[in-house]
Amino acid sequence: MTAPLPGHTASNLSHVDSAPLLHVDHLSLEYRTAQRVVRATHQVSFEVDRADRFVLLGPSGCGKSTLLKAVAGFIDPSEGQILLEGAPVKGPGPDRIVVFQEFDQLPPWMTVKQNVMFPLRVSGSLNRADAEERAMHYLNKVGLRAFADAYPHTLSGGMKARVSIARALAMQPKILLMDEPFAALDALTRRKMQEELLLLWEEVRFTLLFVTHSIEEALVVGNRILLLSPHPGRVRAEVHSHQYDLTSLGGAGFQASAQRIHRLLFDEAPVQTPSAQIDFSDIRIAY
Repeated sequence: MTAPLPGHTASNLSHVDSAPLLHVDHLSLEYRTAQRVVRATHQVSFEVDRADRFVLLGPSGCGKSTLLKAVAGFIDPSEGQILLEGAPVKGPGPDRIVVFQEFDQLPPWMTVKQNVMFPLRVSGSLNRADAEERAMHYLNKVGLRAFADAYPHTLSGGMKARVSIARALAMQPKILLMDEPFAALDALTRRKMQEELLLLWEEVRFTLLFVTHSIEEALVVGNRILLLSPHPGRVRAEVHSHQYDLTSLGGAGFQASAQRIHRLLFDEAPVQTPSAQIDFSDIRIAY
């Protein structure tokens, strides 16, 4: 048996491992327009465990991207709180790295390797040699080691997406935040990126919070999916989707699950409590 880490007993190590990494508690988010204050989400609660692939799914305007930005620390809650490892999120930090869908955020005057190294150097977390070593490590993982000295304008959209993912993972965040990262890609490239993301997760086992408005992508990418109602976003249910992957597309069970999720998202029905769960592994609904 492995000895506990210094300062940890066997009993409190078990608590550390079992406690949720991220806890969002009755979170309401608002933004101001020229005319009024708009509520984007209303009392949303959920927990993300370590190594989860947790998806926020809902129609346009339900506040899912706003939720992601709040977890990143870019938006302050109007009520409720966000806890990361039990500590309140007070602003942006290197423990939460965001990958957006606009890959033109890669500075064009930097090579691929320099783009991945840049946040490591700016944060002061690594010296140049160590930053270069880590950058090459993650470029190798996303299959771009041979393009380390290329510039962003020479890359395809999918390759730019992989650079952004490598740059984020190189920071070794506690949680990786992805805001519809493949939405701008063509269908074939999007499917390839989903496959590569899942393969990378199998190897690295990072914790992922992923935003999408695609039911199929949510079922493929996520092992847990939080369904949000139309504006303002409220929790309708949580879906366990660990049994699906890209090989499930087109299957009868996969399509049936997608249809059930669609009905939950769009049918006129009372909004369920945050504890509502649907486990499609045995096709049971429990509210």
